[in-house]
Amino acid sequence: MTLTKKNLRRLVIISSIPLFGVVAAFGIAPDTPLKDVPVQKIVLDLPLLNIPQTNDADIILWQQERIQKKDSVASLLSRLKINKEDKSKFLHDARNIKTMRRLVPGKTIHAQTTATGELLALRYFPGGSKHLLVEKANGSFKENKSPLNIETHIKMKSGVIRSSLFAATDGANVPDSVATQITEIFASDIDFNRDLRKKDHFKVVYELRYSNGELTGVGRVLAVEFINKGKTYQAVYFKANDKEKGYYTPDGKNLRRAFLRSPLKFSRISSGFTRSRYHPVLKKWRAHKGVDYAARKGTPVRATANGKVAISTRQRGYGKLIVLKHRGRYSTAYAHLSRFAKGLRKGKRVNQGDIIGYVGSTGLATGPHLHYEFRVNGVQRNPLRVVMPAAIPLAAKNIPAFKKNTAPLMVRLNMLRDTNLAFLD
Repeated sequence: MTLTKKNLRRLVIISSIPLFGVVAAFGIAPDTPLKDVPVQKIVLDLPLLNIPQTNDADIILWQQERIQKKDSVASLLSRLKINKEDKSKFLHDARNIKTMRRLVPGKTIHAQTTATGELLALRYFPGGSKHLLVEKANGSFKENKSPLNIETHIKMKSGVIRSSLFAATDGANVPDSVATQITEIFASDIDFNRDLRKKDHFKVVYELRYSNGELTGVGRVLAVEFINKGKTYQAVYFKANDKEKGYYTPDGKNLRRAFLRSPLKFSRISSGFTRSRYHPVLKKWRAHKGVDYAARKGTPVRATANGKVAISTRQRGYGKLIVLKHRGRYSTAYAHLSRFAKGLRKGKRVNQGDIIGYVGSTGLATGPHLHYEFRVNGVQRNPLRVVMPAAIPLAAKNIPAFKKNTAPLMVRLNMLRDTNLAFLD
């Protein structure tokens, strides 16, 4: 308790023989009655403490406000109880700062103020590596563009699939961007549209970035294990140089296969590869030499492998069509698109995972979906069954460095084996 002028000038101390008897209990014979032991009240005069007076203007506070929908900088400053003078001055001085005009609902604004409502600094982390710090100096507010002092912390989490990967990661309090990375890491081995099963589970080691104790963003997945239909998949991140970097199995095999299993991150297969299917538009039976993925109009479509654009035009029943030519005898086709990616043209090179177009319903289509074909020497093959070409392995000279750098990550991953998995109903 802190003593002030309003506190009592006297301190009441109640002492009793039983209290002190506890310290030397061995000196009291067993069965000695204590109920009649006298209790004495002692009242002492104590001098007042010299408590220094504090000016409210000298008290520095850090406050925070969560950004709501339709919030403006003005409404946030009002909730932070910034005085009218500083509120008006800040709105004037920060009017040309683009970040302040792009408030992200759910993010947090941090304000350094005095108890009287004077604004000293405002900090905002909109996401990723972006940050904003506006400080008061000589009565004006100016943006401090000094780089953030970033600290990287390593987190370890695990979870079980009950309905979907994102539901499981939410239940384990794992960021959505980590879940997205997991799907990309295992994209060549697991089709997250159709392969997931209840009781599949994952363990993941990833980075979180902090500045001054505040979370500023989510970093890279460093190691991950996913058990799908009883089969275990593991991956660790390793970078030897700009060309050799990515995710590998613990024994050094490249996980980035030549082709992704699916051109869409999340969707469902509405029609598979078959020699005989009743066409819903033509009203007759014919072969369906591709796989249809049902998805909303505008869903981004990814190139499943590195290649060059051979066709990007409208073509009869295919509607808006892209055909990519890959190394060797392979090519892929993406049909019924609503539009092509900006800048996409014949002859342009694309990398695996690049957005090349968007789902639509052009051509002979009853609704928005992507028709995807995998071709070998120009002949359509079932992309869900064909054996895909192998990826380029890690160079032998980099194996020792790989083992040294990834061993600690595998230790962390194995530590999660004994933890309780996060279940989500």
